[in-house]
Amino acid sequence: MEILKVKPAHSAVISKRRSDLRDICAAFLPSDSPFVWEIGCGHGHFLTAYAELHPKVLCVGIDIVLDRIARAERKRERAALSNLRFIRADARDFLEAIPSGAQFSAIYMLFPDPWPKRRHHKHRLLDVAFLQAVGRRAGQGVRFYFRTDYEPYFADAKATFSSHPDWDMCPSAEWPFEMPTIFQQKAPHFHSLVAVRNHH
Repeated sequence: MEILKVKPAHSAVISKRRSDLRDICAAFLPSDSPFVWEIGCGHGHFLTAYAELHPKVLCVGIDIVLDRIARAERKRERAALSNLRFIRADARDFLEAIPSGAQFSAIYMLFPDPWPKRRHHKHRLLDVAFLQAVGRRAGQGVRFYFRTDYEPYFADAKATFSSHPDWDMCPSAEWPFEMPTIFQQKAPHFHSLVAVRNHH
């Protein structure tokens, strides 16, 4: 008699994934430690360069693609950077997994997948709930740096930030650090915005 394998419930899979991620984060992220977070770190070009220039700043990059994380880790190892970590993780899972007192000192989101089709818009990360969750881990004055070469995503992001009670657009803010990613090098043009966590 054939025994059918029953897949665990989706919620149980998420719970286990987040539990494992909590253990990973707890190993290197002190509960009271501020850190720079890059969402979708790709091959690690940007954050490796950033961490080299800011050796006293803890930097954490996440991506859901295993090959990208492997490449980023090789860059970190070659540069021998003790202040840099790359983790395979979904952004929402990561927010749930980091220690309770950990705070962002800056957030970077560079060239996220555009998800151009209307039915795929739900996959876009930047929405009201996500910005609220990020805001809970960002003190007053912390900046969120967003860049994309896809005009509709930029328009959506700008509208979401502009209408969100936790964030203020900062159109005069300078981009603090430039290191063109692979995606940026391929883009004929791109759009950038900076939002700052307000005091609400």
